[in-house]
Order: sequence, then C-alpha cells, then structure tokens
Amino acid sequence: QVQLVESGGGLVQAGGSLRLSCAASRSIFSSNVMGWYRQAPGQQRELVAYITRGGNTNYADSVKGRFTISRDNAKNTVYLQMNSLKPEDTAVYYCYTAPPITWGQGTQVTVSS
Repeated sequence: QVQLVESGGGLVQAGGSLRLSCAASRSIFSSNVMGWYRQAPGQQRELVAYITRGGNTNYADSVKGRFTISRDNAKNTVYLQMNSLKPEDTAVYYCYTAPPITWGQGTQVTVSS
C-alpha cells in the first residue's frame, strides 16, 4: 500500500503563501485521484482540492482562485500552492489518494491575522 508524507506546513501571516508537498512511497501514476482535505479544530474534515490521473482538478468554493493543485508523476509528488491565505484556512491538511483511500499523517497550516 502506498504511503504518503506531507510537508510544507507552517505559520504564515494573512495574505501570505505556502506550498504543501505530498510525497508517495511508490509510483502514483496509477492512482486515479490525489488531493487534499483539511480539518480545523472542532470541525469536520473537508475537501480542499483533488486532481485526477488525467489532470482534471476540482476545488472547494472557499479556495477557488487562491489554491492550485498539481501533480508530478515522475517525482511521485502532489503539490498544493496556497496563495492569499486567510485565518480561516488554518487547519491540519491531509493528503490522500484513492482508490483505495490512503491518508497522509497531516501537516499543520496556521494563518495569523
């Protein structure tokens, strides 16, 4: 089973940018979907964005125009470029791949006002 390791989280001021990376332990070329969820304290995990094997993307309305998801199959890595960050983007961000559903361990993103 593929293992996923996220990196790139941290503390940033509102309006700033971060890029999250998700490295897979084996080729992700065959993975149909890869993406990111996030979970803020006391809230349910919500979908942020995903990208299909063919390169089609989908975003939550709250991040459209600010976040960009991409994948590099040669590097077995998926990225989430986050621009114009807002305090409400603060959450633990989880990378996933499916099928079958597999989660990374999560990386904290904190946006200060």
